[in-house]
Amino acid sequence: MRARTVKVTPLRQNCTVLESPETGRAIVVDPGGDVQELLQILDGMTVDAILLTHGHFDHVGGADALRSGLMRRQHAPLSMIGPDRRDEFLLKSVAVQAQAFGLFDLQDACPDRYVEDGETLDFSGVRFEVAHCPGHTPGHVVYVCREDKLAIVGDTLFRGVVGRTDFPYGDHESLIAGIKRTLLSLPDDFVVLPGHGLPTTIGEERQNNPFLN
Repeated sequence: MRARTVKVTPLRQNCTVLESPETGRAIVVDPGGDVQELLQILDGMTVDAILLTHGHFDHVGGADALRSGLMRRQHAPLSMIGPDRRDEFLLKSVAVQAQAFGLFDLQDACPDRYVEDGETLDFSGVRFEVAHCPGHTPGHVVYVCREDKLAIVGDTLFRGVVGRTDFPYGDHESLIAGIKRTLLSLPDDFVVLPGHGLPTTIGEERQNNPFLN
């Protein structure tokens, strides 16, 4: 799969589009907003699923609208999957979260189903491993594609830092433990696609991230 990052919402959240050039099929991860731009980028592709890493508005606020737009275009159902059920309270408060930042066009997200730690998802021959990695939010998950040496990690791990845990439901110790369990167990050459900022690698973070040493 070929990964493309599209920055959405004023928070410049990284929406990830994973496309197979051979088949024209795609998966979208964390469509936080700017749905019309995403629909233009996805024109000509068949989207198999929308995956969500966690329930913050900048990651999921455009998910329902994107699903509806793609279903009209593709004339077929489209699944929205994830995160872990423990983020349901956040998914149901997206509009309220967004309004606090002056954004009034984002919607609550209603996934077709939640995911669980250790399960696998298969789309067009591409397999994603799901790992629960709480701390930033209670139900945060990461998606790992071993075939492409790729980890899509939402707001858990960034280049040189880790995700915020200063929310009422945040837990720094759980976040660090989850990163070490789910991500630092991967080989050094895996590419990490975070929810904000630039990509990194597992090896780079294992060596140089001060929060993990």
